[in-house]
Amino acid sequence: MRFKHLAIVSLIAAIAIGCTNENTPNSTDSQTTPKANVATSAGGFGAFKAGEHPTQGKVQVITEQGKRYLEFDGDFKTDKGPDLYVILYRSDAPPKSGIKEKDYVSLARLQKTSGTQRYAVPETVKLGEFKSVAIWCRKFNATFGYASLASI
Repeated sequence: MRFKHLAIVSLIAAIAIGCTNENTPNSTDSQTTPKANVATSAGGFGAFKAGEHPTQGKVQVITEQGKRYLEFDGDFKTDKGPDLYVILYRSDAPPKSGIKEKDYVSLARLQKTSGTQRYAVPETVKLGEFKSVAIWCRKFNATFGYASLASI
């Protein structure tokens, strides 16, 4: 009797597993496979150049879930300084010092002086009006480094 009961339970489990596998989407079926949260790039990179301080690495504009970001790559590096900000500037090459308020928009305080990082670009900012991204010291009004957005 126990063997018969065990055989029935095993048969039911095997049928249930078989049915579950038949209803699982095939990894090659693009219509039923859930879409990943993929970031798309605008196509190019801007390379950082030195301003008042050595600055290196690359920046790109990416879009993720309808939001735009500036993303610095892992090679990004600049000197430490007080009051550092990431700004968008209207010309290809911001001046080393003396930036005027009407010529830039501040995105955020610099998160760290090296490595990968990301900064949100507000929806109200028209990227086409800005030609470069800069690391700017607000306290001394000095451009540490910048990258042209022309190739992005």
